[in-house]
Amino acid sequence: MGEILREAGGQDVRQELASADIQKVLELLPHRYPFLMIDRIVEIDGDKSCIGIKNVTINEPQFTGHFPGLPVFPGVLLIEGMAQTAGAICCRHIMTDEVRTKQVFFMTIDKCKFRRPVVPGDTVRYHMTKISQRKTMWWFRGEARVGDVLVAQAEIGAMLVTE
Repeated sequence: MGEILREAGGQDVRQELASADIQKVLELLPHRYPFLMIDRIVEIDGDKSCIGIKNVTINEPQFTGHFPGLPVFPGVLLIEGMAQTAGAICCRHIMTDEVRTKQVFFMTIDKCKFRRPVVPGDTVRYHMTKISQRKTMWWFRGEARVGDVLVAQAEIGAMLVTE
């Protein structure tokens, strides 16, 4: 997968966008099932942006109580999926043989809105874009989408703790 960029001199240059399958996501994040809220990440552009993907299935434990007879994916877990998506690309960006992320901590959630319910069978795409970074603190703007429909949005901040 690549994107064509036009340099200042007018020459086309292909920029390759990276991805992370579930094995790479597990390497980058400390989260594990049932609290891992992303299945893979696509279109990673360094630490600037990416899209995380979550396939929502009826056998997930939150649907036992949220809600019996009317399963709705909890909004707070959509925000957690945004945070995990952004956290993974931050960890990927700073990872070297000497530096590993030990923990990722939520700092802020701002401008959060829930637009539509997410139900089993939906595929959520977390579109994350970096707003800023200061040392080990990162801020991202996120949108959760099912198809072309915006289901949630927020600005999140996190802090990375390295070894």
